[in-house]
Amino acid sequence: MNFDDLLGRLSLEEKVRILTGQDFWSTHPLPAIGLRSMVLSDGPSGVRGAVWDERDPSLNLPSATALSSSWDVGIAHRYGVVSALEARRKNVDVVLGPTINLHRSPLGGRHFEAFSEDPVLTADLAAAYVAGVQELGVGATPKHYVANDFETDRFTANVEVDERTLREVYLLAFEKAVTESKAWLVMSAYNSINGATASENDLLETPLNTDWGFDGVVVSDWTAVRSVESAKHSQDLAMPGPVGAWGDALVEAVRSGEVKEDAIDRKVRRILALAARVGALEGTEKPSDPPQVDGVAFARTAATEGTVLLANQSALPWDSSALTKVAIIGHNARDARTQGGGSATVIPEKVVSPLDGLRAALPNTEITYSIGAVVQEGVAELPAGTMTNPQSGQPGARVRFLGADGSELFAEDRFSSALVYLGGDAPIGESAVFEFRTTWTPSESGAIQLGFASVGHGRIFADGKLLREDTAVPVGNDLGAALLSPPSISAPLEVTAGTPVDVRVELDLPKVEGGLSNALSITVGVEPGNDDPQALIDEAVAAAREADVALVVVGTNSKVESEGYDRTSLALPGRQDDLVRAVAAANPRTVVVVNAGSPVLLPWRDDVAAVLATYFGGQEYGDALADVLLGRTEPGGRLPTTWPRVQEDVPVINVTPENGVVRYDEGIHMGYRAWLKAGTEPAYEFGHGLGYTTWELSDLRANDPSSVALTVRNSGDRAGKHVVQVYVERPGSAIDRPVRWLAGFGVARLDAGQAREITIGLHEHTFEHWADGWTTEPGAFTIRAGSSVSDLPLSTELQVR
Repeated sequence: MNFDDLLGRLSLEEKVRILTGQDFWSTHPLPAIGLRSMVLSDGPSGVRGAVWDERDPSLNLPSATALSSSWDVGIAHRYGVVSALEARRKNVDVVLGPTINLHRSPLGGRHFEAFSEDPVLTADLAAAYVAGVQELGVGATPKHYVANDFETDRFTANVEVDERTLREVYLLAFEKAVTESKAWLVMSAYNSINGATASENDLLETPLNTDWGFDGVVVSDWTAVRSVESAKHSQDLAMPGPVGAWGDALVEAVRSGEVKEDAIDRKVRRILALAARVGALEGTEKPSDPPQVDGVAFARTAATEGTVLLANQSALPWDSSALTKVAIIGHNARDARTQGGGSATVIPEKVVSPLDGLRAALPNTEITYSIGAVVQEGVAELPAGTMTNPQSGQPGARVRFLGADGSELFAEDRFSSALVYLGGDAPIGESAVFEFRTTWTPSESGAIQLGFASVGHGRIFADGKLLREDTAVPVGNDLGAALLSPPSISAPLEVTAGTPVDVRVELDLPKVEGGLSNALSITVGVEPGNDDPQALIDEAVAAAREADVALVVVGTNSKVESEGYDRTSLALPGRQDDLVRAVAAANPRTVVVVNAGSPVLLPWRDDVAAVLATYFGGQEYGDALADVLLGRTEPGGRLPTTWPRVQEDVPVINVTPENGVVRYDEGIHMGYRAWLKAGTEPAYEFGHGLGYTTWELSDLRANDPSSVALTVRNSGDRAGKHVVQVYVERPGSAIDRPVRWLAGFGVARLDAGQAREITIGLHEHTFEHWADGWTTEPGAFTIRAGSSVSDLPLSTELQVR
């Protein structure tokens, strides 16, 4: 298609208009040239669509850390296909994912949303994900380009990193998604890199365009375009709209000669090319007859594939026929975290908790439940089944937006008390007050804390009585955190089970300028109770003592792991460590499941029978967990990131800018490379993961620098999955190198006793380093193969020229 013909029919004003979104989630249409609006949506772990609304639910896939733990490009490709099917179902043209920033520090707030601490593992999985999405005519958007590996002061922080480290580590994670899978978009980050903010950085041109041949659209992170200066760089689309830094100011800059019109034309051509690819330009369309894939079934499969068996003292799998009584313990066992917080959030139609999954899988077994330790922080939404809309009498709540004179500007019926408005029809900017009202019927009697989580001045009423009027003030200045993880305000209230309470919350809506001016987030609900923590532990211990086995589900939640802020501690919140120790002392067959998106400290790991890392397991989490516990499927995961014994051991942990700067002084020695350099032993090393059978590797050979071959044998008594990992070393190198680095990996799925020769491709830059270009140091490289970065029984040498 000749885009120059279309370009020639546009005025300068029209060209500039389509370079900024028309609203929060879509681009401007130009009907005169057959261009319709394109819809973009958050989508790293499910596609939310243009509205954040429980009335339009989305498939909730396992977190990216679960995906990466599969170490399987086939799973990553299917993940992309399922995401694209969701996008098409929701009329979305562009998925804003995958998030492929690296796990530089385990404290990173969006760690759960990204893949790995290793650039090669990240690159291969990201490329497969992107290919899966785009096969169905939906654009994929690797993000956030580049070195956005932390959340603290992410809008303003400057990352100082040397060129070699950028090329070999942080850019390497992005490269394959562009060069091989031909990503149609890349998202520029908020932060600066070596003094220039990402949307005004030369890295958008080199290497992205010049070296990698990128011909797609660079879309900004939301509000990341700050000035006309960015239009002089290879930044193509500024989001959100309609107000941004370009618009009339950019038109004037072109007329004055400050910005060349050729630069504008290049951007427009790329947006038109994207429109043609996603079927948004007259004469183009998305591929017809997309594959029929059961997304719910895939969510279950992906969760098991990403489950890592960290430790097992012959406790798993369970024999269901031998179980008469199981004690299930933990806040996360009942209220599972299936996703982290922030813009990656989707609203699933339903969630299967571990408690639900085990009850369904063990119908003839007595199952008890104890909360054990409270994990929740702040207000949690009211259960949907306890709310009645006071206007309609149907389940749910009535929401109204009121003018300054009290008049009703907009009203709608909702089924959730956790509401987020980002785009949509609600007139937030024109309203003075937001009102939420429901008739809530509590299921238990006692003293509660009723309130709301939001930002601003609000009032809480129960049965017409004002309980509290106060202002919720956000911590820090991150707009995303203030919107998606706001503070809570609550007031005490005595309730009686079965007795309805008329709940009304009012929130004043001040006038706000900028990209998030038409956004609102509020959750109405109840804060955790003041139960005696020791009494909760004692109750769980009593249940565990009477059971055949005890399953303790520990973890985090969206208040701990979220976009907008970093973690300050790797410890499990609340008294969960005390809970595990006490339960394990009462029942030696205690299995612990870690429902966290990122590494956490497990100080009791040697005192329990087994430990499973399940991450944020998506909406089918509970059924997938039951599949693994009962041996119906293999725990298919291997760690994509090192898990420490104690926080002080982590060699690279800083996420806090000093005088506005985050220095990547460790250079190429990040992740397991830093652990190897330090010589410190972690709790669980990179690549670690056990299974339910045993494996033998033999006959490693390297014929050339592009691949190795070896024989894999399942030496156990049941079918299983093994992840073969290949690393490279360069003894006596003349340049600074890691002790070893990942070169390639492959998955073997074999029946008991079966053997197979497999070939594993090695990354194209495996034997190269960056020195003003990719350079090879001639000589002998040692190639090792095995099951983790420190379990490598096979080795061979390869002479490289």
